[in-house]
Amino acid sequence: MWTLSGFSDEISADLEEQAALLKKLGMSYLEFRSAWGTNVLDLDADQLSRAKKILDAHGLKVSSIGSPIGKIVVDEDFEAHLDRARHAVDVAHHFGAPYIRIFSFFIRPGDNPDDHRDEVLRRMRALADVAEEADVILLHENEKEIYGDIPRRCVDILESVGSPNLRAAWDAANFVQVGVRPFTEGYAGLRPHLEYVQIKDAHLADGEVVAAGRGDGELVETVRALREDGFDGFFSLEPHLSQAHSLGGFSGPDLFTEAWQAFTDILKSEGIEYR
Repeated sequence: MWTLSGFSDEISADLEEQAALLKKLGMSYLEFRSAWGTNVLDLDADQLSRAKKILDAHGLKVSSIGSPIGKIVVDEDFEAHLDRARHAVDVAHHFGAPYIRIFSFFIRPGDNPDDHRDEVLRRMRALADVAEEADVILLHENEKEIYGDIPRRCVDILESVGSPNLRAAWDAANFVQVGVRPFTEGYAGLRPHLEYVQIKDAHLADGEVVAAGRGDGELVETVRALREDGFDGFFSLEPHLSQAHSLGGFSGPDLFTEAWQAFTDILKSEGIEYR
């Protein structure tokens, strides 16, 4: 049975409001990216404690920490960022989250990403070392303008680092926005590394983000293939239906509900059970 989660800060900045809508939709998990307008890694000890109490009160668990680790330029200082990754591990342990989402570093405009391969791999290996020591799994998301933006470079990272604690988070819309047909061009290569699926769709023509199944993200084909090969994991709603920016996005309660409805309609039409 597949498990639904979601970037609930797309509902509201207020964590109570996030939790209330998730429960209304029958969801038991969230992907924790921010609360009260503050990134999860920047919440202080009191806020983290308050957040845990709110989630516990609503019977909610955290599937993944939606961290911004790896969202710095590849030639910016890494040591301070590595310390931030260690803090992300502490936050994941605080919430009992098995996963932390990360990225493979922004490439400066005009640079060839492949020219930065060695430095990216050095940094990703260091992050994997942190994860291995802490018994958490890092999920590399294919984001625009980073080294791992296309399937070939995503696979390169995962195979070259070769850590069981570094796996792939699949984002169909991000692939579409860099001109990739996700299932057709990326699924076969990435499936051995695929651990987690983010639900977002987009149009190839203009990159506009839309609800699941309404764009060129080949979500139905992907869902069918995952069912056929026995995938059992999280599907995390990240709608971006109102706003999108480098550190996240926003939808509001109505559009988040629309995104939930669109994806669960696909699951129902395919006869797939979910919770």
